[in-house]
Amino acid sequence: MDKTLSRDGTLIAYRRRGEGPPLILVNGALGTAATEAPLARLLAPHFEVVTYDRRGRGASGDGSPYAVEREIEDLAALTQAVGGRPSVFGVGAGGALALEAQAAGVPAARLAVYEPPYTPGAPGLLFKAGCTARLHRLLSAGDRGGAVELFLSVTGVAADMVARMRRAPLWRTLESVAHTLAYDDAVLGTGAVPVERFASVTARTLVVCGGFSPATARTSTRLLADALPRGRHRTLTGQARELAPQAIAPVLADFFARDARVRQASSAQGVHGGQAS
Repeated sequence: MDKTLSRDGTLIAYRRRGEGPPLILVNGALGTAATEAPLARLLAPHFEVVTYDRRGRGASGDGSPYAVEREIEDLAALTQAVGGRPSVFGVGAGGALALEAQAAGVPAARLAVYEPPYTPGAPGLLFKAGCTARLHRLLSAGDRGGAVELFLSVTGVAADMVARMRRAPLWRTLESVAHTLAYDDAVLGTGAVPVERFASVTARTLVVCGGFSPATARTSTRLLADALPRGRHRTLTGQARELAPQAIAPVLADFFARDARVRQASSAQGVHGGQAS
C-alpha cells in the first residue's frame, strides 16, 4: 500500500486499482481498505479506485485526541495524493465523513453515500445519546468485544448471530478496530442531519438506501437527500444494511461516469472554441 501524510503527521495507507477518473471509497464502521476491495475490483475497469485504511485502522497511523477534523484532513491529503477532483463513495459513517469533508471544502467531483446512520427525531436522538454513552463506557473499560457487540446489536444483528461471530476468527479483527467505533460515533454528532452545515455541499450527491432496510434508514436518507443542495435519493430494491457490491457497482459506475462524460464534453468544447478563435 502507498502512504500519504496527513496534516497532523499521521500516515494514511491507501491502494489504487484500475485506470480512469479517480474514485475514493470511504469505509464505514469497523471497515478497512480490505473491506472495500470487492467493490473496488468491480469498479476498477471504469475508474482508478482508491481504497484506504481510515485513521486508527489497518496500516494507517492514529493520533490522540481524536477529532473529526483530523479525518477530514486525512481525506484531503488523500485527495491531493490522488490528484484532480475525485468522486467519492462512502458507506455508513464513511458516507457521513465524505459529506463532512465536502462541506469543509475538500474537493469532490461527485458524491454518493449509502445509508449514513443518522437518527433524526427526538426518539432517535435520545437513542443515539444513550448508545454513545454506553460505547464510551465499554471502551474506557477496555471491553472491545462489548463495544463491537453493542454496534452489531444496534445495527440489527441478532444475538445468536453475534454469539456465533464471537467464536469466529473474524472477531479478533473486529476487536482490533473497536476503538474506531468512537470515531464514527463522533462523525455522526448528535445523530441529527446537519442541515445547515450540509448546505455547503456543492457536489452533486446520490443518497442511496436499501429497499429491505429499516423504515428509519429509508426516512433518514430521504431527509438527507432533501437537505443537500444537489442531492437526489435512490432506493436499491432487495438491498439492506449489508450492501452487496454487485448491486451498487453498476449504480455508481453510471452516476460517476456521467460527470466524467460532462467534463470530457466541456474540455472538447473548450478546445474547439480555442481553435475557432
